[in-house]
Amino acid sequence: MKKIKVGIIGGAGYTAGELIRLLINHPETVIDFVFSTSNAGNKISKVHQDLVGDMDLKFTNTVNPEVDVLFLCLGHGNSVKFLENHTFSEQTRIIDLGNDFRLKSDKVFQGKSFVYGLPELQKEAIKSAQYIANPGCFATAIQLALLPLAEKGLLNNDVHINAVTGATGAGTSLSATTHYTWRDNNFSYYKPFMHQHLGEINQSVKLLQNTFSSEILFMPNRGNFSRGIFATMYTDFEGTLEEAKAIFKDFYKDAKFTFISDDDLHLKQVVNTNKCFIHLHKHNNKLLITSIIDNLLKGASGQAVQNMNLMFGLEETTGLRLKATYF
Repeated sequence: MKKIKVGIIGGAGYTAGELIRLLINHPETVIDFVFSTSNAGNKISKVHQDLVGDMDLKFTNTVNPEVDVLFLCLGHGNSVKFLENHTFSEQTRIIDLGNDFRLKSDKVFQGKSFVYGLPELQKEAIKSAQYIANPGCFATAIQLALLPLAEKGLLNNDVHINAVTGATGAGTSLSATTHYTWRDNNFSYYKPFMHQHLGEINQSVKLLQNTFSSEILFMPNRGNFSRGIFATMYTDFEGTLEEAKAIFKDFYKDAKFTFISDDDLHLKQVVNTNKCFIHLHKHNNKLLITSIIDNLLKGASGQAVQNMNLMFGLEETTGLRLKATYF
């Protein structure tokens, strides 16, 4: 079988670095180019230094419009600008890791429609799609925790969410809250109740439960660790814990990377993997749902490769059987 020829745009960031690591070890892909205007001419391994000895490819400021698949690893709002200024073949499939095309109001671009790429929600649509809007990291962890209840029409009250992300969630650019001396031994919230991922979360919930009219109250936090998302949320649930577990296990019975755990969770179970683990706990009439993912993999680059596998008819787990960084 001819290997899938890949182009990557915005190659110097954390998500692009993870994507490169996955694709150079993927048995069905070959990286054709990695685009970065700020690093053009430099070896990729000079920026992503763990790749020394793995690849000699250099960053470029030109593109090959005939690649089979294009990954956009650009800052939010920049994918539209890039595609307006660069043309690719009619056969090129595009996977955008930013938020430019995730909402229904933004999904149509130059006459073509982006499919929202959460495999556990839209696997069949992803298989036949040409353009994919990869979900956000917080959005992935939270949706995977809520969608089984939405499918049963059981989200009839407000959902309260507290979630913590690692420092890599802020990207590579320095700011007042990403310097080591600020982040170390520190903890803070940001964008309370107003995080940009709420739009896609509400959109997916309403896709399965169109009567949903309650609030999703989301408090995002910055954690003192490099990678991962630990999300807890609770809402009213009148059934038993066993009934809740049955709903979740049935919803994910065919999922390749989402698993329901009977044991309490901790973040190292999923760091460096494309997995999502979910744990359920019942207290009086409240159902507590814990969801954990690696924000750079299941929350970004790993999910993008999962979507690529589906689009090209590959086994969904190809290139994604990764070992957790457990110790």
